[in-house]
Amino acid sequence: MTIDVDPVILHLGPFALSWYGVAVATGAIAGVWLALREARRKGIASAELETIAWWVILGGLIGARALHVVDRWELYTADPVRVLAIWNGGLAILGAVLGGTAAGAVAAWRAGLPVRALSDAAAPGAILGQAIGRIGCLFTGDAVGRPTDGFGVTYLHPGAMAPELGVPYEPVFLYEMGWDLAVFATLWLVRGRLRVDGQLFALYLGLYAVGKFLLTFFRTETVWVAGLQEAQLLALAAIALAVAWTMPSLRPPSRAAAR
Repeated sequence: MTIDVDPVILHLGPFALSWYGVAVATGAIAGVWLALREARRKGIASAELETIAWWVILGGLIGARALHVVDRWELYTADPVRVLAIWNGGLAILGAVLGGTAAGAVAAWRAGLPVRALSDAAAPGAILGQAIGRIGCLFTGDAVGRPTDGFGVTYLHPGAMAPELGVPYEPVFLYEMGWDLAVFATLWLVRGRLRVDGQLFALYLGLYAVGKFLLTFFRTETVWVAGLQEAQLLALAAIALAVAWTMPSLRPPSRAAAR
């Protein structure tokens, strides 16, 4: 597969409208719409829901960009202004998941809403939005893997983020999009069967993190510890968070509650 498309659709002064930005925005809109729909289906009706959704989006963007910049620190310290150019690509999805989760949980808690029930409502929309957002990587050349002699994607446009033009790379972003859609289908099938608040979100976070950990072996980013890349270390942290999120639901009822 050969991509020779300018990642930028048009320039608006110092800013740019990119295919990546369109994909991420579309994914965010779809994810928020589905999350609000699920919240109302679960009987959570509040004027604060839209505000919480904005906090999730803001926290997700900050977390995603921050982790991407940390992973490519030398690139951005040489040209700090590029940190703001998110329309060119460069969002670490695990940073978005963790940042959005933290911001949403705090916002829901401050609004007096059930955090765990809201997390379950958000889970299917979150993974669907991630899948849609991955389409943007097709145009930017972001999130590619190793060079390959088999099926791969080759970038020719100088605006692409691929390590080298004219070289076929593993389309890891497509693999991840497929995994995201599989996780979405799983969540959608079981969302009415899990009776304890928080379990659906834990399932989402755990399944996504396992896939992210395994698929990152196809990537060639900076190795941090024990041969693992940043995304893999964060995936392990997300798995630990998913386990911790389920712990209250595994506790036996207290004697007072059992009476």
